[in-house]
Amino acid sequence: MEKKLFINNKYNSFKKTISIDGDKSISIRTLLLGSQAYGKSFIENILLSEDIINSINCLKKLGIKISLNKKNCSIYGKGLNGFEYKKNIVLDAGNSGTFARLILGLLVKSPYYIKLIGDKSLSQRDFERVIKPLQKVGASFKFNRKRNLPLQIVGSAFTNPIHYIENRGSAQCKSTVMLAALNSPGQTVIKAKKSRDHTENIFKYLGIPIIVKKNKHKDEIKVKGQKLFNSFKYKVPSDPSSCAFFIVLTLLSKNCELKIKNVNVNHSRIGYIKILNKMGAKIKIKNVKKKYGEKQADIFVKSQTTLKKINCPTILNSNLIDEFLIIFLAAAKANGISSFRNLGELNKKESPRLKLGSKLLNQLGIKTILTKDSIKIYGNPDIDVKKTIIVKNYFKDHRIFMTSVIAACTFGGKWKINDVSSYRSSFPSFLNILKKLGYKFKVDT
Repeated sequence: MEKKLFINNKYNSFKKTISIDGDKSISIRTLLLGSQAYGKSFIENILLSEDIINSINCLKKLGIKISLNKKNCSIYGKGLNGFEYKKNIVLDAGNSGTFARLILGLLVKSPYYIKLIGDKSLSQRDFERVIKPLQKVGASFKFNRKRNLPLQIVGSAFTNPIHYIENRGSAQCKSTVMLAALNSPGQTVIKAKKSRDHTENIFKYLGIPIIVKKNKHKDEIKVKGQKLFNSFKYKVPSDPSSCAFFIVLTLLSKNCELKIKNVNVNHSRIGYIKILNKMGAKIKIKNVKKKYGEKQADIFVKSQTTLKKINCPTILNSNLIDEFLIIFLAAAKANGISSFRNLGELNKKESPRLKLGSKLLNQLGIKTILTKDSIKIYGNPDIDVKKTIIVKNYFKDHRIFMTSVIAACTFGGKWKINDVSSYRSSFPSFLNILKKLGYKFKVDT
């Protein structure tokens, strides 16, 4: 039986320095590129979440030797298209949309159909967005009417470089095509709406032929394929999306100070910090350094007694799509009505997050006005929950679970939150860090 978390713990104060688990996006990309490099790649501080373990198991099924020693990972790559293809391979991506979509880009040479499956949540997500460009590359698919999982892919001996326009602001779609380009002759050209650029940065670090021209709203990316690259070393920084939960916890609590060490502060990942600072937070980024093409730094945050409403600039949406839920908590305590628009993509994540985020705020007593792609949040600076709140039926979405825990720790009330194990897909040390900050809770069936 799935366990539940019980929490009744408001207004704890702390002054701490913490470290957060490794960045999930970068961990998955280093695994995938390590599998295509020639030789032994060594990844330090890799995230040991369920998503990463599932990714490792899938790569092992494709004949890649991988060993783990605590948070260090060795990958024994065999070069481009070095997978061992066998008949009837089934890859289970679990809950990881990033791995599920990106691995398809590396399977465009498979001589046999490979079946890709995932958990219930992942199986409801859209894969047409990556199927279409990969069909142009030369892959063929078997899929259901909804074009979600399970699906099957078979590659081609003759793959094509393509011209691809990505209009969603999806780093996953862009990266899938970039990975397919590795095994395609000639030059693949991608014109992509602004999104996370970790794949571009790692390509540059590895010496893969890539040219990136940045414009105001779109980037043009050119990748020259079939160029071998050698094994590499990489130390993964802390995940900024995971940091967001403890940053907002500190902001919304009393007499708290927090330092988070060695965080990935890539410009495409800290949109939520820009929004919180616009709302009156004074989050500081210090000790900035650049490694592997990525900016890393320490983040400093203190409690903030008053927050201002925000009319969230939609241009930042793709930079904080994973952090909107926790931003909604800040808006719940802000002075005034906050507005967030063009969030249709939020309902295409692990759960219908926009709808469930609104429901959670309503449980707190916060008024919201919800449309299919926008939300208005009527903030209450004096919010003080006295009742019992039960959080369930949220598709085991890890971010819904962790947002609910932060709400319980800041707004009061007695909470029962179902499906405790959900957070392990992305942030396995979440509850342990909460304990280190002095919070108490009980996990029971």
